Amino acid sequence: MQTVARWLADRDPHTFPYESVVREYHRVGKHFVNKELLSDLDKARAGLTDQTAGTGPLAPFLDAALDKYDGRYDYLTYIGVLLLPLPSRGTSAEDVTEALRRRDRLVSLLVTDALRFELAAIDNGPTFLPQMPPDDRIVAKRCRLGLRVTNVMLDRIGAGPSLTREEPVRATCYQCDAVAADSSAAERIALRLSMLPVYVIHDEYLFIRVLQSFEATFALLVTQLGAAVRALCGGDPLTAALLLDAARTALHESAPLFSLLATMRVESFRLFRQFTDGASAIQSENYKAMESLCRRPDAERLNSLAYHSVRVIRRRILEEPSPNLQDTYLAAVAEDRITPAQAQALDMAMNRFATVLGRWKVTHYHLASRMLGDATTGTGASEGTPYLRKVAQMPVFTHPGAQK
Repeated sequence: MQTVARWLADRDPHTFPYESVVREYHRVGKHFVNKELLSDLDKARAGLTDQTAGTGPLAPFLDAALDKYDGRYDYLTYIGVLLLPLPSRGTSAEDVTEALRRRDRLVSLLVTDALRFELAAIDNGPTFLPQMPPDDRIVAKRCRLGLRVTNVMLDRIGAGPSLTREEPVRATCYQCDAVAADSSAAERIALRLSMLPVYVIHDEYLFIRVLQSFEATFALLVTQLGAAVRALCGGDPLTAALLLDAARTALHESAPLFSLLATMRVESFRLFRQFTDGASAIQSENYKAMESLCRRPDAERLNSLAYHSVRVIRRRILEEPSPNLQDTYLAAVAEDRITPAQAQALDMAMNRFATVLGRWKVTHYHLASRMLGDATTGTGASEGTPYLRKVAQMPVFTHPGAQK
């Protein structure tokens, strides 16, 4: 509180005491931060000018740090979406290449950071989030599963060593050091500021990093599927099929994150979850943008809590509808703008993507069922596991020939 109070005297955004504030949030958890500190942070935010708010991480950091104080706590502020260098949306070939690079780099940073936190817990004892630390067996399993995610991506971008034959803990130590050494100052700041757990349970660190990694992958899928729609509109169905297969691969590469998440202890998850009410993955804008690029959601889906929770996406679908894969595909077939062979190739690519996304949804449902039981109320006022079961049964595409 003293460091923030002193900063308020000159309000230079370049000297804001991020480290002191983050350290206090880590000490008690966001849900229990001192009200006087929150009031001072609110004063800091109120003093931001248009110029200072538009540069640097201070404005989005305060936005995430004060969500509970403001009564607007949700999924996007919980996982610090605005603080992360997510893949940006675009539909050109250059956009797709850059989006893949950014996803690979960000997920590698997020997962190795999570693993570094795990290793620190067994090497030196927990320095923060001290409650319910894992034992050596769990940490070794998390290292092995984390390497399954990072090895693929580091191989592609060449930002660190891919280690598959080493003992997992030793390999993870080496990989974490290499990735951290290759990271930029801005990336290190983003990692630090985007970790504001609600409580002091160890496993919440892993939980947040995995959610952030999934968000990065769905941001990539939005770019890839948007580019596929553009290619199909432009009379290039084979490129559209290749982009669909690239999206399928990207989603498949994220599958081990579920295994990593499944190493959380149920009792740990339920302890910190009681303080996350209001934040739910149902509020993920990137997931809904990806879903609506596949096909226009049914009226029931558009009018459900799922889409009312992502108002920007819902408004865009209703007021400024853009092409989606299914409608564009059907129009191209009906107007004979693609040959039967091209239509078959594209249809098969759509089915391959739908299969992987369907597995992703089923896995999500089963993991949530294990963590939540048969809870009919989820965070963010969602319907809990019954909602996820319903979503898992929802077809990705509904056109004739689509895989059900």
